[in-house]
Amino acid sequence: MAGELRQFLALIVFGNIENLILASQGVAAGVNPIVLAFLSLCAVVCWLLIGTFATKAAMKYARYINFVGGFAIFVLGIQAMLGAIPGMLAFF
Repeated sequence: MAGELRQFLALIVFGNIENLILASQGVAAGVNPIVLAFLSLCAVVCWLLIGTFATKAAMKYARYINFVGGFAIFVLGIQAMLGAIPGMLAFF
């Protein structure tokens, strides 16, 4: 089983990094931390259930899943950087 999941390792690592980015965006936007924590926990539980029950079906689509997930992480990272530019320019 570990060998089968190895192809998803990069997506797991970068997905966790993106979770941290999204959480910091929520805090910077002034979202209630309790609501943010609850929604984050709900998302984690949903992904755990999907991963637990749909892993075997998803194996044949691993390349597509990695591409779509990586692209989403890339786009959200760019969005986070673009959103931070006005705040960075305020210091100059």
